[in-house]
Amino acid sequence: MSPSWTPDSWRAKPIKQMPVYPDQAALAAVEERVRRFPPLVFAGEARRLKAALAAASEGRAFVLQGGDCAESFNDLNANIIRDSFRVLLQMAVVLTYGGQVPVVKLGRMAGQFAKPRSADTETVDGVTLPSYRGDNINGPEFTPEARTADPTRMERGYFHAASTLNLLRAFAQGGYADLHEVHRWNLGFVERSPAAERYRDLADRLDQTLSFMAACGLTSETTPQIRETDFYISHEALLLPFEQAMTRVDSTSGDWYCTSAHLLWIGDRTRQHDHAHVEFLRGVRNPLGLKCGPSLEPDDLLRLIDALNPANEAGRITLIARMGADKVEAKLAPLVRAVKREGRKVVWLTDPMHGNTVKAANDYKTRSFDAILTEVTRFFDVHEAEGTWAGGVHVEMTGQDVTECLGGSRAVTEASLASRYHTFCDPRLNAEQVLELAFLVAAELKARRQPAGQRRVAAQ
Repeated sequence: MSPSWTPDSWRAKPIKQMPVYPDQAALAAVEERVRRFPPLVFAGEARRLKAALAAASEGRAFVLQGGDCAESFNDLNANIIRDSFRVLLQMAVVLTYGGQVPVVKLGRMAGQFAKPRSADTETVDGVTLPSYRGDNINGPEFTPEARTADPTRMERGYFHAASTLNLLRAFAQGGYADLHEVHRWNLGFVERSPAAERYRDLADRLDQTLSFMAACGLTSETTPQIRETDFYISHEALLLPFEQAMTRVDSTSGDWYCTSAHLLWIGDRTRQHDHAHVEFLRGVRNPLGLKCGPSLEPDDLLRLIDALNPANEAGRITLIARMGADKVEAKLAPLVRAVKREGRKVVWLTDPMHGNTVKAANDYKTRSFDAILTEVTRFFDVHEAEGTWAGGVHVEMTGQDVTECLGGSRAVTEASLASRYHTFCDPRLNAEQVLELAFLVAAELKARRQPAGQRRVAAQ
């Protein structure tokens, strides 16, 4: 890291996706108040996540990152948080058994309150207003008052994140994550699914494994690892005034950490190597994500990796490919090849959501489940061809029974989109679709899995 970095050195750089606050004095006052708030996460937790991601970069773990497109202040509800956490646990159990590797569980939760937008403004019936940029910034209602950037929303975002994280920690450590309970939930999904036969074999084998473990004395009462789990949070580090206010010096290491989340990522629209978002994140010691869209060239990716991880530390960088089903082979393969050739230590994730967004005939923004599955499969194909490890999946999902993405075994159709279309931003997979995806990814992992020794050779 260059010695010239400071938590506010990003302010001297060009910046994209920054809201316009009409009252700069009010913004400064909010930043000062947030700076005094307690941290949401701790540096030691971020270091544990980095170690887990280092294992994923070497082919010894698989990453599951999922959650809302953009969290809403109105969804600060125990049932909504519980249901999303529950589905992520169900996915993780399926992926762990299918891949025979640990799964790193990483939520897009407890802080995903800011969203980049393709346009600064939105026009409805001849009226033009600022775009909705997430509840940390403005409101979704199409009124001048709601769409004006309000810095006090950052304080609300902090307390919403704190409440959500408190509940997630209780779920993860208080017995709700018990492996036997999660497996029973998955058995219920298999029984209900029209594609039950496709999943029954894996579910039956996992049932036999748990029975064998219990016979050996490995139960929830005797083994904490069965009833508890590690769960981390992440979000896009878009609103830099808030992220700077949450950045503190770790008392044990003397390093700077952004304490708003364990992992922060840079979006595809803000990844310019000489701009503010890269400048800010290169100086904090959290694990970092980087969204990689189809316009990213290999040389630019290497330049970004070197700026964010000059020491080439394993676990520091997670690359999240968001290409679109029709572009994966042409656009992802050169990036994977360049990173492998130059020996950069990274985790590769597929985000099969953002490159597959379309408008339905009824003008609803949606995504095709078939296109999502195609992108995931082609992501695995590319890594198999390049001799690298397909390290994980990144999905926008909810535990609720929404109708936002087309398809799935219990098919959502264009005619049914409107029935439970609740997202304010991008369409999400519902609970059944995301579990179906988990079973299919587990099948990919099982089919392509190599012996551990070969995986280590490939990773090197």
